Amino acid sequence: MAVPAQRTQQIVRHFSASSMSRFSVQLAPWRAALVSHLEAMDSPTFVLSSLHRELGADTTPSAQWTTDAATFSPRARTVVYRGMWAALSLNPRNPAPRNPNVYQTDLLTITTDVRMEKVSEMFPKPSTTSTGATEILPSCAGGPVEGVIWAAEAKTQWRIRGRVYMVGPDIESDAALPVRQALSAHMRRQQAGNTKTDAEADAWGWAKELTAHFGNLSPVMRGSFRNPPPGTPLSSAPGPGLGLGQKVEDLHDKIARDNFRVLVIIPEQVDQVDLSDPERGRRWRHDLTTKDDEAAWTTTELWP
Repeated sequence: MAVPAQRTQQIVRHFSASSMSRFSVQLAPWRAALVSHLEAMDSPTFVLSSLHRELGADTTPSAQWTTDAATFSPRARTVVYRGMWAALSLNPRNPAPRNPNVYQTDLLTITTDVRMEKVSEMFPKPSTTSTGATEILPSCAGGPVEGVIWAAEAKTQWRIRGRVYMVGPDIESDAALPVRQALSAHMRRQQAGNTKTDAEADAWGWAKELTAHFGNLSPVMRGSFRNPPPGTPLSSAPGPGLGLGQKVEDLHDKIARDNFRVLVIIPEQVDQVDLSDPERGRRWRHDLTTKDDEAAWTTTELWP
């Protein structure tokens, strides 16, 4: 499942605050088919795998995912596809203000509670303050992941390998600039050069997009971010304001929003196996490659 980090790192290195608009990632040739398959599902779920750092492994940011492979073991869980980053589908029940519809990306998103084990498996260990309290995990780059989707109606399996990024409450801060740069590379402007679209793009907000994802959940799902810490013993008393079965209507509920995160997957390799024709299965591997100020997808057809 290991994915070389060079592709995403090459993309990120091309960015500085003054060059964000010069770099671009071309439209992925697999995007339309994948989105149509996901939208056809009754419940658009998929299996997401990551690497679990074993007890005693170095978990400092400088050493993440670079130590000996023996310190890791695989973990997998079922997650819900929440749309492509910066391109949420219209939901009339979403009370959050929406960003202008000016971008298109190939970046799959899921939502998570920052206290979940998958977060500690995908991202650097949070640091501690001078008082010994654990800091809230900020927006940051994560490790290698692999998502596997079986689109039953289309009889197609998708295997998506890449890196994961976390979008949190600090997304518009200076510290979160590397995350914004990495994601911006994949945010293609629709109708670029159009005066109206250019003005809408200038009004597009990162925090606004994060809130839109929170609003896209039902009040019961928003309330789940007020649950007791996931995976802790039932004998442990939950903290103030925490408890099962809550409904959250306030889009800026302090407790829920502190725990809420959007995880964004930047695909680097996509394996597509089409078994819709029982007499002739087909398979393609799509690889993201970089050159100068542009990243493009190359497609190789394989034996299934």
